[in-house]
Amino acid sequence: MRKLTLEEAMRAIEPLDGWTIEEERWLRKRYRFPAFMKGIAFVQAIAELSEQVNHHPFIAIDYKVVTLRLTSWRMKGITDLDVDLIKKYDDIYRSMIE
Repeated sequence: MRKLTLEEAMRAIEPLDGWTIEEERWLRKRYRFPAFMKGIAFVQAIAELSEQVNHHPFIAIDYKVVTLRLTSWRMKGITDLDVDLIKKYDDIYRSMIE
């Protein structure tokens, strides 16, 4: 796992829709679902993936909107692992809404 500079993190998320950087250490995105239970299924899938790699996001569920925030505590910022995971989160989302 390698910590990214702010510039590297910004470049890494540039092609990804909806991801932002907060406080120079958090990756954040809001996902909207057509129904509450779709969002819950998404959270379950994210939880399973995160548990497999032992790297867990903060998850907020607001009816049909799920917000994810991710950082690497050990590295005190955004790492290549965080970027890899958010790409997989987006893949899971796309597979659930298509």
